[in-house]
Amino acid sequence: MKKHTLTFSVALAVALVALAALAAGADDLKTPQSPVKLVKARPVTSSAREQLTGQLFPSKLLPLGFEVGGRLVKTYANKGDTVKAGMTVAQLDTEIIDAQVAQAEAGVAASEAAATLATDMAQKNEKLRAEGSVSDAQAKTVLTQGKQAEAGLAAAKAQLAQARAGRKRHDLKTTISGTVIDAPDNTGGLIGPGMPVFIIQQIDTLTLKTTIAESTRAMVKAGLKVHVESVGSGASTDDATVKVIIPTADPSTRRIPIEVSVPNQDGRFVSMTLAKATLPLGEAKKAFAIPATALGTTGGEHVLVQAGGALKRVGVTVLERNPKEVVVVPDEALDQIVDYPQAASNQTQTSTKP
Repeated sequence: MKKHTLTFSVALAVALVALAALAAGADDLKTPQSPVKLVKARPVTSSAREQLTGQLFPSKLLPLGFEVGGRLVKTYANKGDTVKAGMTVAQLDTEIIDAQVAQAEAGVAASEAAATLATDMAQKNEKLRAEGSVSDAQAKTVLTQGKQAEAGLAAAKAQLAQARAGRKRHDLKTTISGTVIDAPDNTGGLIGPGMPVFIIQQIDTLTLKTTIAESTRAMVKAGLKVHVESVGSGASTDDATVKVIIPTADPSTRRIPIEVSVPNQDGRFVSMTLAKATLPLGEAKKAFAIPATALGTTGGEHVLVQAGGALKRVGVTVLERNPKEVVVVPDEALDQIVDYPQAASNQTQTSTKP
C-alpha cells in the first residue's frame, strides 16, 4: 500500500512540473524573447497624394526652314546659342532675287512716268473737247490710254511687292525666343523649301506631360501646385503648376492627359527626360510621419504597437512616400511604433514554437 502511495506522489510531482513549463510557454506567446526597437510617430498635417511619371517637353518647339530654295551662304546662330524672336539666324544667296527686285523697281519707275504722261494728255484733251477742238472719240481714246497706264503702274507695283517678298524669304527669322538645339554645321549647301534647317526650343519653362485616373480628375484643377522631381538627376521644384487638363481620355489607357508647367530659368531640368510629379489630392488632414522601415505591408499596410506586453497591428492609409519617411493616417492615434515590423513578427512567431 505504501509503495502505491509513493508512486502516485511522484507522478503528481511530475505533472505539476509539466504544468509549470506549459505556463512559462504561454507567457512566451505574449512577449518576444528579446526587446523590439520602438520609434516615435511624428504628428504632421498632410493630404493624399498621387505620384505620376511623365516626360519633360520644351514649352515651345520650332523646326525652322526657308520657304524658298537656294544656297545657304550665312548663319548667325550656332547650336546652344540663345536667340530672340524676330532674329535672323541664316540667309540664302540673294544675287538673283536682288536683280529681280531691281528690275521690278525699274518697271515701277517706267510705269509711273507713263501714267503721269497719260494723265496730262487726258487732262489736255478734256479741255480741247470742251472747246470743240477734238472729237468725243479722240477724247475717249486718250482717256482709255490714261487708265491703261494706271493699270500698268499697279501691275508693276505688284510685281515689285512680290520680288521684295521673295527677298525677305531668303532671310530666315525665328518667331520664338529660345535655345538653338540643331543648326547647320557648314554653309554653301543647297537648301530645299520647307526643309528644317534649325530646331529651336524654349526651355526656360518646360511642360511635363502625364496622365491621371478618371477618379481623381475632379480633384485636379488648373493652377494646382505640384512637386516635380527629375528621375535622372534628382533636381526638383515645388513651383510647378497644372497648366491644362485635357477633357478627352487617352484611347489606349483610358486615363486623362494633363500638362504641368515646370519653371526652368536656372536650367536644372533637361528637356526630353523623365520626371515624377506629386499631386496633392483633397484637403489637408492630420497624419503621422514614420520611418519607411516601420511600415508593414504583409496583409495590408499597417504598423505595430505594443499593448499590454503584446504586439498589436494598426492599419494605416499612406498619403505620401519617400525613401526615408512615410506619411500615414492610422486607424487609431499613434505614439511609439515598432521599427522593422516584419522582423518583430517573425521573432514573435519563432518564440511561440514548442
